[in-house]
This record gives sequence, C-alpha cells and structure tokens, in this order.
Amino acid sequence: MILTVDIGNSNIVLGGVEHQEILFKARIVTDPIKTSDQYCVELKTMLELYGVDIGKIDGSIVASVVPPVLNSFRTAIRKLTGKSCMVVGPGIKTGLNILIDNPANMGADLVVGDVAALREHKPPLIVVDMGTATTISVLDKNGAHIGGCVCPGVKISMEALTSKTALLPGISLDQPKKAIGRNTIDAMRSGIMLGSACMLDGLIQRIEEELGMKATVIITGGIGKFVQPLCRTPMIYDEDLITKGLAALYRENRKLPE
Repeated sequence: MILTVDIGNSNIVLGGVEHQEILFKARIVTDPIKTSDQYCVELKTMLELYGVDIGKIDGSIVASVVPPVLNSFRTAIRKLTGKSCMVVGPGIKTGLNILIDNPANMGADLVVGDVAALREHKPPLIVVDMGTATTISVLDKNGAHIGGCVCPGVKISMEALTSKTALLPGISLDQPKKAIGRNTIDAMRSGIMLGSACMLDGLIQRIEEELGMKATVIITGGIGKFVQPLCRTPMIYDEDLITKGLAALYRENRKLPE
C-alpha cells in the first residue's frame, strides 16, 4: 500500500492506495508548532483507526505547501514506518511541461492536481482546488501548465468578513436559498457562497477566452463540493484528485505497475 500525504494550510489529508483503489482517507489538523513525535502519534492513531497494518505500507509520498510541517511529517513517517518518504518537488519526475516564469515556484499541490487530471481527461483543462485558498490551474490543448489564478478561499473570505465587521455573525457554509437574502445570515451566505461560484464562473469564462476554446473543468478540495452545485459552468467534482495524483507520481517514479 502507498501512503499519500497532502499537507495543506488547514488540514493534512492522508490516503492509502493499493492498485489504484483508495482504501481510506483521513484528515489531521495542520499545526506548524507540532513536533515530529506529535505527528507520529497522530499518524499512528489514524492508521490504527482505519485498520491499516503499518508493516504493509510499501512507501509514502508527500506534497506540502507548508515547509515547516513537511520536515516534521517526513521525520514522523520515517519514525513510524522505518522508511523515508518521497517528496513532490525538485528531482521528482512528473512528466508535466510547466510553461510559467519560474517553474520551480509552482506549488506541489498544483503539480499533483495537474498530473491526476491529465491522466483522466483530455486537455485543455482547468483544475480548481478549493481549500484554504482557491487555486486555478490551466493546462493548454497540449497538456502544458501555462499558469492560473490564486484567490482567497471561502473560509478565509468568511473569517475576514466576520472578524472585521462588528455586527456580522459567524455563519455555516450552507447553500443559500436565494441570491437576495432577506436577513443578515442569508445575505452573508449569498455573498460568500454565490459570490465564490460567480467568481469561478467569471474567471473560467475569461480563461477560456484567452485559450480560444472551451476546456474541461475539474474541481476538488473540501469546499469544492459545496460551491460546484452553485456554479453555472459545467464542472466535474473529483474529491480524490490529489490522492490519485500522489499515488500515480509514486508509482511512476518507482517504476511500479498500475
């Protein structure tokens, strides 16, 4: 079994993949202050919770956008499994043609999402990942990554709105019933949720205009499943996109069969 680890700003998503089948997924809160020992205990607990035999983990691969946590988690994996993990970064073969100003600055999560999307869909592609930040990755008709967008995430927008305004309460991210809210909470839900959907619709329209053609849109991330139904642009929601991409990169770099 391959252990996949996606370290995001809010959560660390664990996955167990065997022969392209995802056996489990779990989440740990990201905390830059935690030591490798603390992460080791949390990782061990999660694996036990899902009935995973640590001895059956053949290898692991990590993608991270939080450098301090990457180092701690790599050490935790080595302590628990006795094996070093593969890290998505310089030196790893992705097969992805990156046509931006500085390819080395491209986030590991974007690389993994692009790799997974290209394995299942024909380009041009637009890959939307809705996490702490909302990222949009654009792949041209030849499958090359040509750039994208980075936007404030839905939760960031909500937290900024409630923390900077004295009279606006915290709300749950439920689907708004109408665009015109008849009370403060409904108005906030409309602004945040429908606002995010309209932002995606508008950006995708402009991206397709620049591409000169329609593109297949893939959306992932914890918030994506709530926003996608509100969008007018056809989108394919893939909850497991990053997990599948990490497993594919591990197999390709270790030259393992599918």
